Amino acid sequence: MTAMNVVVCVKQIPDPAEPGKLEADNTLDRSGKLILDESDSYGVEMALQLVDAAGGGEVTLVSMAPNGETAGLRTALAMGAAKAILVSDDALSGAGALDTAKVLAAAIKRVEGADLVLAATESSDGYTGTVPEQVAALLGLPSVTFAKEVELADGVVKVQRQTEAGYDEVEAPLPALVSVTAGVVEPRYPSFKGIMAAKSKPVDQLKLADLGIDAGSVGAAGAGQATVTVEDAPAREAGEIVEDDGEAFTKVVAYLENLKVI
Repeated sequence: MTAMNVVVCVKQIPDPAEPGKLEADNTLDRSGKLILDESDSYGVEMALQLVDAAGGGEVTLVSMAPNGETAGLRTALAMGAAKAILVSDDALSGAGALDTAKVLAAAIKRVEGADLVLAATESSDGYTGTVPEQVAALLGLPSVTFAKEVELADGVVKVQRQTEAGYDEVEAPLPALVSVTAGVVEPRYPSFKGIMAAKSKPVDQLKLADLGIDAGSVGAAGAGQATVTVEDAPAREAGEIVEDDGEAFTKVVAYLENLKVI
């Protein structure tokens, strides 16, 4: 196996442990420190293991985040990734999934000799599950989703693709894009040495203009949709209490039939 260069799409998100806040336009407040999305840590670990198995190569991170935020990227760099590309532009505020895919695809094109692109199945703060497929389509790459095991050999990627009934064995020629499921590997903890080394690893910060993307075609300006209002979820109402008088089961069956559950 020759050296492998793997690109990993990573998202930096507000800390899920902190109460989420919304901006005036009902978009998620991302003004504070952002952390590496846990779902993306599996892709980073998988990439590092594939490069190690190949005997050489490097892992490049690609991300899109506001305010030039790099804290989450530094975590992935401390795990062992070699470098990162960050796209940060005010015009991306309110960007949808397709906007994100366009930006990531344009950034990935700047990585020379990329053999494989890895992504999470979906982000923890968006859950659209569409971005990896959109990136693959924009780049013209074959894609495999829901990978629970990934192997590279002889110019192809071999994947065990998770299904409801087990898994499918799938192969695709390289370069390709693969989205991995959570738990596919056990992400390593950054060592102190890795954390210190991450501070000096290159993070190429780009604007939309650097990627040749028109600012008016993405973000809120080009979204084609808007969140008009946000309301609290209604409080859960009290359930119906059925006292067992020996025939309670008939009342339960009738209740479920009324809900069309049975």
